[in-house]
Amino acid sequence: MPTLYAEIEINAAKSAVWQALIQKEKWLMWNTFLYDRNPDQPFEQGRVVQLSLRRLREESETEFEPRVTLLQPEACLCWVYAVPGFRSEHSFELQDIGRTRTKYVHQEKLSGVITHLFLSFLRQDEQQGLRRMARELKQYVEGY
Repeated sequence: MPTLYAEIEINAAKSAVWQALIQKEKWLMWNTFLYDRNPDQPFEQGRVVQLSLRRLREESETEFEPRVTLLQPEACLCWVYAVPGFRSEHSFELQDIGRTRTKYVHQEKLSGVITHLFLSFLRQDEQQGLRRMARELKQYVEGY
């Protein structure tokens, strides 16, 4: 199963990083990879949320509606987006690495019969998007 991965150390407590990550209605302030299409739908386990993403800054947005599969405050947010032949599982994990330091880990696992058709197109751009989001989250939470 192809996996995309980004991690970064953030000079802030897990609680601060979690608040930035979970408040999707504020993503426009710092996030150029993922976008909230319906601020009235907070993240809740089992809920379908309306999001879009922009793999590259100059690219148009791609809309999708994932289902939140796991929500553990200040620890983990996971969602799954699936259509026939394609499945994408995102996980966002926060790990304590000190009183005021957090390791942010974002993974995307891709599967399904049509994954391999799109993988060569998506892999590099999607990976760049995950890394960009990690850097932007760090800058936002650290106050740069």
